[in-house]
This record gives sequence, structure tokens and C-alpha cells, in this order.
Amino acid sequence: MRGRAKIAVVTVSGKAYYKLVNELKNRGIPFLSIVPGEPIPSSVKVAITTEGEKHLVKHPRVLTYNVESDPSNVVDEALRLSSNRDFYGELVIGVDPGKTFGIAVLADGKTLKRGETSSIEETIDLILTELRRVPSKSRRIRVGVGVPDVAEEIARRLEASLPQDTIIEMVDEEGTSTSRDIGVKRKLKNADSAVRIALKRGEVRSRGVDK
Repeated sequence: MRGRAKIAVVTVSGKAYYKLVNELKNRGIPFLSIVPGEPIPSSVKVAITTEGEKHLVKHPRVLTYNVESDPSNVVDEALRLSSNRDFYGELVIGVDPGKTFGIAVLADGKTLKRGETSSIEETIDLILTELRRVPSKSRRIRVGVGVPDVAEEIARRLEASLPQDTIIEMVDEEGTSTSRDIGVKRKLKNADSAVRIALKRGEVRSRGVDK
């Protein structure tokens, strides 16, 4: 795992290290842990540190993390830079509606984020936030239709909020459920289903855009 790492966490701040490493591990992203001032391997494309330690980090691409902020933002940026991209080709957000909503954000087929929300409002806000902060040429929102009324409400609200060039697809959830998967943790079930929904083509319903 260390040999594939393109991202290094370079800090001795316990709080910053914990939050950054937790975010990276939750996403399954390889990384190296390095003490500020130590050499950084040439295989590392991006170093993440704190503002106070930045002067100790000798690397051409250094991102600073504010320990009071959400670590997902700086990790998103590190992923993009480590891929040598100014923007992604396609951003897809999968939504698994229900009592708890699963959300998955994929860029060019790679999962950037997956999690859960507790309401339609929170779901819509998260989708709009991710669309703003992840640069991409094209954008798709794929909504699972396992709970038809809730799926329709999400799609209706999205149509009123999304840019015209963002496509909404309604996805048949057959084959996307993780409820019977062995070893799947309950808290990740909806998020994992959202990943599968994001990867499955659906029926376009967004303002007359053709598939």
C-alpha cells in the first residue's frame, strides 16, 4: 500500500493527523506518514500539512489543512492533483433514498466520497456542495427508485436547483442493494448501495437531455 501512495500526510499535529488519516482510510486511499523536515519520496505527488508546518515541507505540491475544517475538501484536492488533472472528465453522484439516504461521489469511476444523510434537504445540500467543489466536464446525478415517492421528490427538487447541463437519471435498484452482503456494516449499507447506483445507467429525465 505504501508503494502506491501518491499522497503524504506531513504533520506532528495529533488532531490534524487523526482527521486527515481517518478521511484517507475511510476512502481507501494509500498514503505515507512523514514527519515535517524529513525527506519525501519522489513517488509522492502531493503533501498535506498544516500552515504552521508548511515551511518545513520541501515538496513542489503542498496543501495546507486547517484542523478546524472538514478534511474531505483538502483530500479531494489532493486526489485531483495527484492524478495530474485540472478537472475530471465525468462526475457522478449516486443517491440511495430511504429512511437514511446513501450518497456516493465518483469522479471518472473512482469513489471520492461516500456517506449518509438523514433528510432530503441535507441530501440536496450535499449534492450541490459536491458539484461546486469538484471540477468536471460533465455531471450526472443517479437516483435509485427503490422508494418511488422519495426518489421523485429528490429528482423534482434537483431539477429546480441544478445547472441545465447536469443530467438526472432514475436508476432501477435491482442488483444495487448491499443488505444481503456478508460482512457489510450496517452503517455503510446505504452508502455502498449509492456507489452501485452511481455505477449503473438509468433513465434520463433531466430537461430533455438525451443519453
